[in-house]
Amino acid sequence: MQMKLVAALIASALVSLISLIGLLSLLLRDKALKRIQIFFVAFAAGGLIGGAFLHILPEAMRYISDPVRLFLCVIIGFMLFFILEKYFYWRHCHDEKCELHAFTYLNILGDIVHNFTDGLIMGASFLIDIRLGIAATTAIIAHEIPHEFGNFMVLIYGGFSKGKALFFNFISSLAAIAGTLAGYYFARIIPGFSSILLPLAAGGFIYIASCDLIPEVHKEYKFKRSLITMAAFIAGIALMYILKVIE
Repeated sequence: MQMKLVAALIASALVSLISLIGLLSLLLRDKALKRIQIFFVAFAAGGLIGGAFLHILPEAMRYISDPVRLFLCVIIGFMLFFILEKYFYWRHCHDEKCELHAFTYLNILGDIVHNFTDGLIMGASFLIDIRLGIAATTAIIAHEIPHEFGNFMVLIYGGFSKGKALFFNFISSLAAIAGTLAGYYFARIIPGFSSILLPLAAGGFIYIASCDLIPEVHKEYKFKRSLITMAAFIAGIALMYILKVIE
């Protein structure tokens, strides 16, 4: 048990460190960052789809034998993420012009909720099996790279300096560690916690990929870059498949 908890905390710490991806802005010009960002978005979409269908749902089937109940939980997870984004401004934005200046602090609050939820998923996944935890963490990391970069750009657009944006992005990312501890603890003491959380997480992953990330990929019209984004999307799925084969 102790080894699983340590692995979960290490994983959540790695996810939190991704919030510092904004440091790339000090090394690359903004124009160069914008050019490569779409490839990270496509890879993340593939990773989330692969993580949901190849790892989380097969594991959830071990706990929920009724397919109607299982996929009802997936639909509920999908709807929860939709409601969070629609009514609580939980934004997975990849364009620095997509948010208003007044939204900056709400964006930080939303990111705290987002990171805490990621932590819940990791904590419960590692308690079930370290390999499942690694797969879930990989899918989260694939998504967090463009997500955290997008958050950083939103804060810059909202008027933050680069240093202040990095600081707040990192502080909000630490909620993943708190979420990991909570997910690990609740999965141990609440019967059926993991069996419900897994399909909910799968629904959330599918929502983020299909409603937030893939539409961004569709905005790339240049033929060569479209081919690269498609390759990045397939690479994300392939990575999750390779992890499944290794398991």
